[in-house]
Amino acid sequence: MDRSDKPRVVLGVSGGIAAYKACELLRRLTESGHDVRVVPTGSALRFVGEPTWAALSGNPVTTGVWEDVHEVPHVRIGQEADLVVVAPATADTLARAAHGLADDLLTNTLLTARCPVVFAPAMHTEMWEHPATTENVATLRRRGAVVIEPAVGRLTGKDTGKGRLPDPGEIFEVCRRLLARGSAPGRDLAGRHVVVSAGGTREPLDPVRFLGNRSSGRQGYALARTAVARGARVTLVAANTSLPDPAGADVVPVGTAVQLREAVLKAAEDADVVVMAAAVADFRPARYAQGKIKKREGREPEPVALVRNPDVLAELSAARPRPGQVVVGFAAETDDVLANGRAKLARKGCDLLVVNEVGEDRTFGAEENEAVVLGSDGSETPVPHGPKEDLADTVWDKVVHMLNAG
Repeated sequence: MDRSDKPRVVLGVSGGIAAYKACELLRRLTESGHDVRVVPTGSALRFVGEPTWAALSGNPVTTGVWEDVHEVPHVRIGQEADLVVVAPATADTLARAAHGLADDLLTNTLLTARCPVVFAPAMHTEMWEHPATTENVATLRRRGAVVIEPAVGRLTGKDTGKGRLPDPGEIFEVCRRLLARGSAPGRDLAGRHVVVSAGGTREPLDPVRFLGNRSSGRQGYALARTAVARGARVTLVAANTSLPDPAGADVVPVGTAVQLREAVLKAAEDADVVVMAAAVADFRPARYAQGKIKKREGREPEPVALVRNPDVLAELSAARPRPGQVVVGFAAETDDVLANGRAKLARKGCDLLVVNEVGEDRTFGAEENEAVVLGSDGSETPVPHGPKEDLADTVWDKVVHMLNAG
């Protein structure tokens, strides 16, 4: 592919210790066929030098507006970009961007860009939570920028908390989805709070055994990623997954169906949309053995009595803690897929139900999916076999239509 045919990405890097992680983001962008121009701040070069950025990107690196003046870089770089991503974005960079300052090449680029802009913040917790930063982030989001929520984890020194740069692979996924949507409305979930459940619950039998299912959580995580890319504030209730946290989502880990119910209902109190993509166990053992259940020679094990778990989807659909809230369910079926799906849609009372056929070698753990999205209005929207992000975008398209119609 000729360089002129590649999507053009500007990677802005500001002066924080997490600057070294931007090298991994740069590698992912270039290896996936993007033409990347790195625009670091002067402070960023104190952490990672110019030769590193130039070698990894294959493009020249400049930081000031007085370099290569004949090419007018302070205007041209932003004008020609298909996407601008700033990672890490320090509190200072967020403040300068929010106030429209233009004292270096990066801030000039941000002012001239007419493409999607993503900020991946990284700073200490106190700086992220300061009212000034909160207002700056709100300003940038109101103007259409995607400001990813920072991750929770180890910071510099001995500090731990919210402010860690999200995983570079997850930042890349946000960028990829924004570029993939092209001319489609990029921020149609801006200002919305969405709750997504993902994974599979586990119901303990004893300290070492549980009843579970094959759900990997990939579809729920795809829903969370695409919602972030479309501007939403995302709460992801994750049950027993081994996937990295999606950049920009507030992740609430849970184990059992009862724990999932509690977390989802709490998050749903101020949510515009709730998507129940998790595989929630219908039953749990009636009795939990405090010690490991032993195998006894010559004796068959006692039957395991089961009791019903709460029906979270039906409860949400009936309660609707927020007026106009849209509720989406998922149905994994092994036979009579559409008939069973229609019956479940009526029984649960949700607005949309995503129905797919599952089995040992289908859907669970796979990178791709196919399904039919059933609507309470009688509509059926088939989604052909493809990446789970495509199904996620179809769901959000229908959700946005319902929100705007309401």
